[in-house]
Amino acid sequence: MRAFPESRLRGLVAETLGVSPEELSSEVSLADDLAADSLDIAELVVRLEGELGVALPDRIMDCVRTYGDLVRATLGARRPEPATVPAVGIPVWTRLVSARGELVRAELLTPYAVETIAESALHADPGARLEILVPPTTAEADVARVRARFSWLREHGIELSVGRQEHSRRSEAA
Repeated sequence: MRAFPESRLRGLVAETLGVSPEELSSEVSLADDLAADSLDIAELVVRLEGELGVALPDRIMDCVRTYGDLVRATLGARRPEPATVPAVGIPVWTRLVSARGELVRAELLTPYAVETIAESALHADPGARLEILVPPTTAEADVARVRARFSWLREHGIELSVGRQEHSRRSEAA
């Protein structure tokens, strides 16, 4: 899937809600300013998912209030090109640190794991930090793919670091 321009999203939203594209400023409220009800939003989600190839789950859409929120949710929901996630999962160690505490996970990085790690990060407190470590022998290209796959989280206020696990960290954990 290729990235889609915001103008395409704007056109779909305007057509579905029966408004002018010029009315769709970032801060315009879908419900209050554009009178979109739950059925309008459901129809909009179906069109966006079908025509843009994204998944917009209810838990994400429940937080969408403005056109700007919808743009961010849609851009954040884009699925990666197959080449951006290694075909075979590589082992990763992730640590999500927020004001509510920290979540530590060790698993193979599969497309499902990418989605659940990103979802956890998005639901963390503002200013959360996501640390992802890969084994020291991981190819630089795979490290770059992992970094690219999670880079969009920075737009949501999540600090991100991706690096290689040090040998000493393994011995400390043992």
